[in-house]
Amino acid sequence: MLVQFALHPRKWLKRRVSAQLFSLLTLLTTVMYFKGLTNAAEASPPAASVETKLQVPSTMTSTPFNTSRYLKVPPNFVISVYARIPKARFMAVAPNGDLLVSQPSTGKVLIVQPNGSNDPIISDFVTGLRKPHDIVFHKIDNTTYVYISETHQINRFIYKSGDITANNRQVVIAGLPDSSTPELKGSYGHELKNIALDANHKLYVSIASTCNACLEDTVSNPRRGAIYQYNADGTNPRLFAQGLRNAEGLAFLPDTNDLWVVVNNRDRIAYPFNDSSGNYGKVIQSYVDDHPPEEFTKVRDGGNYGWPFCNPNPDKPNGFNDMPFDRDFQFNADGRVNCNAMDRITKGIQAHSAPLGLTFLQDTNFPSLYSTGAVVGLHGSWNRQKKTGYKIAYFPWDNTTNIPGDQIDLVSGWLITATQEVWGRPVDMVVDKQGNLLISDDYSGTIYKLSYTPSVEQVQVYKHINFAGVSQSFPASPGIYKASQGNLSIVGNDSISSLRVPPDTVVRVCEHNNGGRCREYGSGDHNVGNDLNDKISFIEVK
Repeated sequence: MLVQFALHPRKWLKRRVSAQLFSLLTLLTTVMYFKGLTNAAEASPPAASVETKLQVPSTMTSTPFNTSRYLKVPPNFVISVYARIPKARFMAVAPNGDLLVSQPSTGKVLIVQPNGSNDPIISDFVTGLRKPHDIVFHKIDNTTYVYISETHQINRFIYKSGDITANNRQVVIAGLPDSSTPELKGSYGHELKNIALDANHKLYVSIASTCNACLEDTVSNPRRGAIYQYNADGTNPRLFAQGLRNAEGLAFLPDTNDLWVVVNNRDRIAYPFNDSSGNYGKVIQSYVDDHPPEEFTKVRDGGNYGWPFCNPNPDKPNGFNDMPFDRDFQFNADGRVNCNAMDRITKGIQAHSAPLGLTFLQDTNFPSLYSTGAVVGLHGSWNRQKKTGYKIAYFPWDNTTNIPGDQIDLVSGWLITATQEVWGRPVDMVVDKQGNLLISDDYSGTIYKLSYTPSVEQVQVYKHINFAGVSQSFPASPGIYKASQGNLSIVGNDSISSLRVPPDTVVRVCEHNNGGRCREYGSGDHNVGNDLNDKISFIEVK
């Protein structure tokens, strides 16, 4: 009965209630239906599961694209190389659709303009800056500004649609600490600045730590490992929040004034528990590998998030959610700083993943299945026994609690797990006017384009002969599926007997994940079990 109601509620109701009650119950079921849609939208959409060949224009095949490269993306997505920009960092899409990309290593911000089917046109938007990093467009009354951070100051330029060079520069904040600050004697570990502006035209600046962990930053003026708030013109500075070692990504949850950040947490942490292990106060690599987690957290006015005295602990029942703090052995072994008084971290990320860019997908043209969520660029680890990160993480958003759900992979594969080879390190993400996700990579010097390409045609595989029994479908777009990676989970490993291939598609199937006996099939229906002994662990849609 419940199944009949779920599938055909109107028909079911008409059979069982009077006409007077029908309208009321129809209204109630409509409300229930749309509430179900809302709840479904808050659930996790499909994660990266299709190993897809990266599409590279013939003009952009220099290293690392002098060989075929593959990235894992969700079903019905393709990924391509859009532009090659050495050491590309943070990005912003201009109101007219042009792309700005910071290049700290050259002191430039570049403008990337579409050029039809040809390679985009790349030119200098502004030069002569001191390690420019973050870029934000912001409109005040009838004036649109583009804010660009340098290590020692924040600039804004008046922007008019179609501008290809920066105009009317204003230095709104000067004298920020960087490696030129006398007291630092040329040493500043995290001098690049990230910024954000809220709906009330307040400007927020992350002034990151100079070190891995040190006391000097907690008493400096301005405070380091902190976020400051200013008016949009740089006046009225004040400390907004502290205890944030290196907040790289700053972003406001759309339609709110809730500031969220992702934070690179400390390295080489000493074991903080005086227990029977004998490890108290020692730097144990197996502990360092997973502690402390990186941070993705909402930041409140006046908040203190612990660094360097208190470190979030992911080993409690809540895991990465609302983590309690442990005392830092190096700076707070005696508990002189009360860790219970610190603001809890909303969501943890695997230690040493190095989160950089943070982008909310709400109010963008990205596919609606993912548009209630946030993406984070995980730049990747340098000090972990087994590398981690090197991916774009997606966090579905709970619209009731306004906090992120469990992390899933949106794009992965820049780290080849088997060999630990790294060929790319993602930094930042923006959504263009067409709804593509553009991804910067400062290691390979690339801007990628992740595009949604819904496919009506599907490749269908069946567990039994004569197209019967359990089946599983795959997009007809190019992709690789392996049983060892769970991509053939429905039909079951090593047990596919029938294959249905749509027109203009070629499918290659193999007995083993790494090859073995293989066959290729064009469009039509095929029985493959006898030919391959009912053992298929690898499918490639060409």
